[in-house]
Amino acid sequence: MTTTPTDVPAPAPGRAAVSSPRRPVDLLAAIAGLILVVLFLILVSDAISEGAPGDDASQLRAVLPRGSLFVVSLSANLLLIVLISYVVLRTLIVAGPRDVLRPLFGAVTAYAMTSYVNAQLEIATMGAAPLPGLPDDVLTAATLGYVAAGIAFTRTMPTGQPRVRSLLWGTNALIAVIAIMAGVSSILAVLFTVLVGFTCAALADYVVGTRVTPPDVERIRDELRRFGLIADQITPAGTDREGDPLYLVDLDDGGRAELTVLSTENGDGFWRRLRDLLLLRGPVAPRILYGSRRRAEHAALMSASARDAGVRAPRVLALGELSPGTVLLARERARVRSLDTLEATEVTDALLADLWRTLGMLHRRRVAHGDLNGTTVGVRDDLPDGALEAALTGFDHGSVAAPPLRTSLDTAAMLTLLASHVGVERAVDSAVRALGVDTTAAVLPLLQPPGLPNGLRAELRRRDRGLLARLRRHLATIAPQAPAEPARLERMRPRTIVSVVVATAVGLILVYQLAGVDLATIRHADPWWALAAFAMATTCMIAAAMVLVGFVPAPLPWWRTVLVQYAASFVRIAAPAGLGSIAINGRYVIKAGVPTPLALSAVGLTQLVGFLVHVPLLLICAYLTGTSYWSGFTPSPTVAVISILGTAAVAAVLLHPRMRRAVTKRLRPYLSGVLPRLLDMFQRPLSLLLGVGGTFLLTVAFVLCLHFSVLAFADPGLQVDLVAVAVVFLAGNAIGSAAPTPGGLGAVEAALIGGLTAVVGIPAAVALPAVLLFRVLTFWFPVLPGWAAFLHLQRREAI
Repeated sequence: MTTTPTDVPAPAPGRAAVSSPRRPVDLLAAIAGLILVVLFLILVSDAISEGAPGDDASQLRAVLPRGSLFVVSLSANLLLIVLISYVVLRTLIVAGPRDVLRPLFGAVTAYAMTSYVNAQLEIATMGAAPLPGLPDDVLTAATLGYVAAGIAFTRTMPTGQPRVRSLLWGTNALIAVIAIMAGVSSILAVLFTVLVGFTCAALADYVVGTRVTPPDVERIRDELRRFGLIADQITPAGTDREGDPLYLVDLDDGGRAELTVLSTENGDGFWRRLRDLLLLRGPVAPRILYGSRRRAEHAALMSASARDAGVRAPRVLALGELSPGTVLLARERARVRSLDTLEATEVTDALLADLWRTLGMLHRRRVAHGDLNGTTVGVRDDLPDGALEAALTGFDHGSVAAPPLRTSLDTAAMLTLLASHVGVERAVDSAVRALGVDTTAAVLPLLQPPGLPNGLRAELRRRDRGLLARLRRHLATIAPQAPAEPARLERMRPRTIVSVVVATAVGLILVYQLAGVDLATIRHADPWWALAAFAMATTCMIAAAMVLVGFVPAPLPWWRTVLVQYAASFVRIAAPAGLGSIAINGRYVIKAGVPTPLALSAVGLTQLVGFLVHVPLLLICAYLTGTSYWSGFTPSPTVAVISILGTAAVAAVLLHPRMRRAVTKRLRPYLSGVLPRLLDMFQRPLSLLLGVGGTFLLTVAFVLCLHFSVLAFADPGLQVDLVAVAVVFLAGNAIGSAAPTPGGLGAVEAALIGGLTAVVGIPAAVALPAVLLFRVLTFWFPVLPGWAAFLHLQRREAI
């Protein structure tokens, strides 16, 4: 691997330079432990509800005197305290505060967690038969707080002091055994105590970080001498892209070597690779080589495979061990100038052909590079007469016996890299000369960010975000028969993960709200109010058709337009809120003969007018809702909350560059022609009245549908404020539009139920069935006729 060395300050005299990396494995172990702790508490709560557990040590207590158990336990606890105090004092004197902070953090966290569990156990068993493991006069807890703290402390204490460490482990074990024999705790509680101790130890290692001392230079010399390499000078050269320390070595035979110290303590890049592993499909996902030995072995394998393929990759000179978990990897110092450092005039057509030839040599042997970017692709600078020869470095992320998809991703990465340096046309021409038109065009579906190496992806973000789009367009012109649809490289998209998380959170909220609600009350809905709510739900479809007919500058059949709204309801179950309706309506208007730009602007105008109607209604209704609680013209708290949340949401979109680009990209096709279309609408007052009137009618019908749904379950004497219901619907609809779930599913229900109970003031037993009826009528019921309408319109080629 060729990297650019960075200056590293020399260690301060008298103390070795140290760092405190956070190992991903510690966080993963802590998360797994916390999950087990939660599962344990659930099992214990179930066990308590079924009855008190039996005593595991009754026979032992009959044999052993309780007084002797008390003396042994007291002595062990005192010894544990003395040992921990000794370790803390010695560490403060010999090492430093950070080495004390880690074990203390683990011990305090473990004791706090066990104390919390004991408090919950005491509350759970209050008034019932006491558990045999509740606090007694031997220890302070049923779940052994001292033992959990001792385990966490021992697990995270600094290295060394093997005798003290052994005494600590033995003392912890003795306290646990005595607690079981004395009946103070049970075997299950002790196992839980051990789990808490190890979980908090892993958490402390990750939060505080572990102490790493740089390898001793003389130890490196000795290890190199084992392989017959005599080092004259060893110079620190910063770190590589993965955060591993680098050294440059001048050998006694005049050669130069590059040393990489691989350690399990270094976790840089792990989370990025784990993210790609979870999000990307099969061969596209990177391998996670966490152990330092496995990483070194893979680097040696890739170097040997590349050299066997005829590529002049840096040869591995030594592969040794400096300490347990720390591996030394020595390679030839590659005299390579990276592509990023070359002038434009130096990248000739001959060099481009040589780069493609070199990559082809790898691919013929089923070797994939996996990390082509501006630093790993370059030319050798040690040739006579200043000749330039293609060279590749950085094979550590490659693979052998690579499937065709991996080699094709290499080709796509090389094409993208060359296009960023010499332009799209020259890069594509060089690929066509080397590979042919068909092979070059075959990578068109792979030209997308998920298929590119992380280094190259970062370069494109910094330098040219539109390069991939231009490259795809140019390839489509030279090979129109090439597949234009991007390949599905992602296992799941971040939006999918957000949807799952949001749906889970909303589901938990709904479950919490469902607790204590009798769902049988749904059967007792007033049929006349339910029928009125159904009529309003049907009116919503007619109003949506009115909006489209009014704003589209072409005659649209009324009933077909109504069918289109039902078809949009069917599509809505598989698309985020609003997008399904926009897509179906836009397709319908285009099929009706309206030019595409005009159709998109008309559909965009319906969304804009809906927004301009929605926001003022929300603020007006919110203001009116609070007038009975506030004197004069002071706005109600509802107005303040809605204004703050709305301002924060808009600010988050406008101030965050990535969100602003995403929203702009999605809305530009619909809003680019809205202003001219709006000016044109003022020339047709009847169409404007139909469109705006349909928008008002749509909102009013939704509000009345929710209001009638509430009245269907409310007691005759319960007063339901229509304006407050309007506030709840308008706010819930806004939340549903922002939620990434299809149709705002889950988010709308939670918002409506919470709003009806908090703003309208109706009981949850009424709010829940009312919201369920409302969503059935407006979201789920239209799906079946919408499916039939969708098929009918497709057969008629209307959408």
